[in-house]
Amino acid sequence: MTRRRTMILAAVVATVTALGLSACSKSLEATGDLDKSKLTIYSAQHENLTEEWGREFQDRTGIKVQIRYGDDSSMGAQIVQEGTGSPADVFLTENSPAMTTVQNAGLLAPVKASTLAQVGDQYHPSSKNWVGIAARSTVLVYNPKKISEAQLPKSLMDLAKPEYAGKWGAAAGGADFQAIISAMLATEGEARTSQWLSGLKSGAKIYQNNIATMKAVNAGQSAMGVIYHYYWYRDQALDKESSGNTKLHYFRNEDPGAFVSLSGGAVLKSSKHAADAQKFLAFITSKEGQKALGTTDSKEYAVGKGAASDPKLPPLDSLQAPKVDPFKLNGPKVISLMTKAGIL
Repeated sequence: MTRRRTMILAAVVATVTALGLSACSKSLEATGDLDKSKLTIYSAQHENLTEEWGREFQDRTGIKVQIRYGDDSSMGAQIVQEGTGSPADVFLTENSPAMTTVQNAGLLAPVKASTLAQVGDQYHPSSKNWVGIAARSTVLVYNPKKISEAQLPKSLMDLAKPEYAGKWGAAAGGADFQAIISAMLATEGEARTSQWLSGLKSGAKIYQNNIATMKAVNAGQSAMGVIYHYYWYRDQALDKESSGNTKLHYFRNEDPGAFVSLSGGAVLKSSKHAADAQKFLAFITSKEGQKALGTTDSKEYAVGKGAASDPKLPPLDSLQAPKVDPFKLNGPKVISLMTKAGIL
């Protein structure tokens, strides 16, 4: 290598390193001890979306934010374990069952009426102790080389029929799928849900996560898979490496397979910054805050009144989702039924 090439390479490495350090310095993630002077957010939501909300909120209000990340079930369990001593001011989830767990422990403060009014009535629970901040739709991803559109099931419930055995898969161990089952339990009842889970156990392939499910369908290893919509739209917006051979099927007709899962936001009753925490919820549900759902790569639906989702998504009100009160979704019962069926 010549001396000139060595110098150029060194300059490139230095620039990349500087950019990396700069990017890291902008992160709001709290990796060590928490700063008690800052608004503390426990977030199971996508990191890029939460960071976008946190930075813009800081810029607009001057209120400093720090974020701890985890998944729905672990963060919900952590807050319940911490109880009234939790350092969290705000809790953000991907799905609502984890939020219900914290709510049922009596740890959430009522959300301000003005914030609830920024989203439709269908996007907050009847308890009004948390509010929807985004939404994701259940879809069936399928490979047309393995199954034709005419052969697709008319309902998610049909997947338990013998004719579909061995032809579909799902990430049954994940919080996303368990939220879908909680909607099935609410709309179809325990007996039908248990029967369906038995069909899943005997006839479906279990994958590690939604992306693995989509990749398996794309590769022809499975004809169909149950996932959330945004995994497919994200991949389509990139290189289609994991979805190029697939299409989406929407069940609609208020079928359990048309379930729209709400991501939730809440203020902890024990918050030491309760007023600022309420301001944060008010911001992320406002038209300004909801813009991030259309401009980042989250591909989730906006739920704020007048807020636009990514234009490539089918309109949220066209999905004909079943009417389910998120307050009544029973996550612990779903875990019990799935364990009894030998899935977990």
